[in-house]
Amino acid sequence: MPEEAKITWGNILDYIKERINVQSFNTWFGSSQGVELKGDVLLVEFPNGFFIDWIQEHYYTVLEEAVQHMNGNKLRLAFKALKQEGDRPRRKKKRIILSHDGTRLQERFSFESFVVGKNNEFAHAAALAVAEAPGEAYNPLFLYGGVGLGKTHLMQAIGNFIYRQYKNLRVYYTPAENIMTELIDAIQKNQQMEFKRKYRTKEVLLIDDIQFLYGKERLQEEIFHTFNFLYSQGKQVVITSDRPPKEILTLEERLRSRFQGGLVVDLQIPDLETRIAILHKKAEAENVSIPSNVAYYIASRVKSNIRELEGCLIRLLALASLSGQDVTEQLADEILKDLIGKGSKITKQMILRNVIDEFGFSEAELKGKKRTQKLALARQTSMYLLRTHLSLSLAEIGDFFGGKDHSTVIHAIDKIEHLKKTDLEYFQRFERITSKITS
Repeated sequence: MPEEAKITWGNILDYIKERINVQSFNTWFGSSQGVELKGDVLLVEFPNGFFIDWIQEHYYTVLEEAVQHMNGNKLRLAFKALKQEGDRPRRKKKRIILSHDGTRLQERFSFESFVVGKNNEFAHAAALAVAEAPGEAYNPLFLYGGVGLGKTHLMQAIGNFIYRQYKNLRVYYTPAENIMTELIDAIQKNQQMEFKRKYRTKEVLLIDDIQFLYGKERLQEEIFHTFNFLYSQGKQVVITSDRPPKEILTLEERLRSRFQGGLVVDLQIPDLETRIAILHKKAEAENVSIPSNVAYYIASRVKSNIRELEGCLIRLLALASLSGQDVTEQLADEILKDLIGKGSKITKQMILRNVIDEFGFSEAELKGKKRTQKLALARQTSMYLLRTHLSLSLAEIGDFFGGKDHSTVIHAIDKIEHLKKTDLEYFQRFERITSKITS
């Protein structure tokens, strides 16, 4: 049913178009088309596999929302790449992108595709041990680290491994924020028992980004009781966060204690050699090779975020393939300049200078003891940016601001994380500062 496929995909695109900028939509979705609708599976074709990778990484959530908006998750999406080789098109194997089989796992996250380095070898070993013996090795397993360092990859690799090896075990992955949405919906519809049953009947529960339980006492209570129930039944729980349990000050003490009772493992920033290996591994997965100087060019500029590192490579390969150009360092510089700039180094002073420009305070005021509301916000913004852009420790940030206690820094990070999600005016200010720092 090609015509029905085109109409269905067109409706999905209409939804997406309203939620991302025009340039991004035209670049990544403009050349796609729905080609077949068979049962509940919609097959969509893209120019090459790099487009599919980019969309999986950057637009998975909006795709999920679009399908939910259309028909309540009764549709599965499969993407297929049409790659031109000379005059003959070669059709590549289709990949299931959105499959509502009850797990919410993405197949691309596996142990095989995870690059192990000094920064994550302990976390990888622990995750593999949990996958091989769920409920027995480490329970709960708590993975933490900065944005884009591989926490979600490892968590979903655990889920995918168990899903394949232990067909009788029910696996479920969810971001913490989704649980909140479901809980609110259950309360409004008086379906709290269905909500409890959903989470307490799983053998493996994977909860991503637990730090987003900021100020949500009812949800924390529900997770506490769910965790206790699953743990008492020998079920496996895996949790991720951007910081260890003891530093999530907004968590109830009893919940923090439960998380610390398992194995707590961090993922650190990969070194240059590991970043280069990640790029080559990603290229290998796409059946292409990249010149060593191009891999070095990207890896030397993207240092603290694996997701961004892989994203740069995929964008380069996708647009080079479309234009028929060879992948060179010059092309990488041209295509990726808006993502990684010209290699300018982000420093503490650069961050501070841009915060000062936006808020209007002096450096002495930011590092001083005065605590007006506006000054405190500027100081907290600076602390958050130092943490996210430079991955400084809490102690280093505290020292930079005149010996502030680490709990003050933690509070600042939590506060800014909360404001970014709840205060549009602040979010716009934050985005202005960030764009200046990274441009």
